Amino acid sequence: MKTLSNVAIILSSMMMLLPVTTHSVVVESNESYIKSATFLSEKFEVGPGKIVVKTLLDIEFPKGHIGVKSFDVEVVDEDGKSVPLYETYLHHWFAVKYIENITMSHYIKQSHDLRNGIEFERNDGMCQGFLLPHYWGLGGESRGTSSNLPDPFAIELGNPTKVKDGFKEKWLFSIMVIDTRGAHDRKGCTECRCKLLNLPNYFYNVTMGINGQLLPRNYKGGLFCCQDNLQCKLRNGFNGPTRKLSLRYKIRWVDWNEHQVPLRFYILDSTDRVRSNGSIPIHDCQAEYTIPRNHDNDLPHVKKANIPMIKGGYLIYGTAHMHTGVINTTLYGQDGRVLCTSNPKYGTGKEAGNENGYLIGMSVCYPKPGYIKIKDGEILTLESIYENKFRTGAMGHFYIYLADQLLNKDSTI
Repeated sequence: MKTLSNVAIILSSMMMLLPVTTHSVVVESNESYIKSATFLSEKFEVGPGKIVVKTLLDIEFPKGHIGVKSFDVEVVDEDGKSVPLYETYLHHWFAVKYIENITMSHYIKQSHDLRNGIEFERNDGMCQGFLLPHYWGLGGESRGTSSNLPDPFAIELGNPTKVKDGFKEKWLFSIMVIDTRGAHDRKGCTECRCKLLNLPNYFYNVTMGINGQLLPRNYKGGLFCCQDNLQCKLRNGFNGPTRKLSLRYKIRWVDWNEHQVPLRFYILDSTDRVRSNGSIPIHDCQAEYTIPRNHDNDLPHVKKANIPMIKGGYLIYGTAHMHTGVINTTLYGQDGRVLCTSNPKYGTGKEAGNENGYLIGMSVCYPKPGYIKIKDGEILTLESIYENKFRTGAMGHFYIYLADQLLNKDSTI
């Protein structure tokens, strides 16, 4: 068993190619120049306590040279009904860009061999290797977190001059969902606590961590214990049906023209242990962390990282990807000024999108264009604050979109 193949955040699970059976639900455009389309991913099967970690390749995506304005995702059942988090918890979904060798497409589809013919194109974030490579992605907070980008800004995609000859731009989903129906400890199950999962006896003898070494025996929980097809321990006598679910995702975009201003997208990680090799920063992101038991005080748990930005820009959008228990997350400039604080919203009901006690949204910063500028080489401080309670698999990811200019230099406006 190779654990890394089951850790979606590292995306090594892409070595297993799934059938491509996505279906478009509806295509529409409003009265202005913004277009939108809603799609369904291929189905994946869940059952009580079951964990699903999948890579869904070649998802449907708008064609042509476009500027994406928003990308929103939720989990739905076979009838298109939204699934509440207390039934199936959306740990995360990531949308990742890759290019595929056109001459290899048939071979890849038939052989499920991704070692040749595919190149992945990550975001502008600084984490090492292929860690946190996605352009869009959240978790249980997806329904309540805005992804809209204000005019005239957008993420430029499909520029034919930027795609290598003989290659085609494509997209995939990397997902982790956890069915908590009947789980002995529903909250612990969503945190991927190892002792609450039916792990094989040889788990710690073969499972590799983020550093490529065997997981230590004191690893309490997180991504490496949530592997595809494993199951959270269930209450005695609980039985429930399996069902097939999908991701329903809506993308809004514009056809690219001289009036659009491109954005760069960064993912910053509060676990990033930055060191330097001379003048070159070396990033050592861990992607997740454990908040230890602490009975001495009620002060919140704080995780900080000081992250140098080689290339700065105007801040256009900011938000955080966090987990239940978060108090807030703040990004500071080198001089201590607050660039953006993302605050959580917790549910109070039973309906999907308002699940009681669950994190259902994170606030978004929309600074007035030109009001906040990050300088080249500026060292930013990311501070993630959680309740001081034992927690495994905590995350502190901050998403920022930066613009080099406020109007397109080629615009005639």
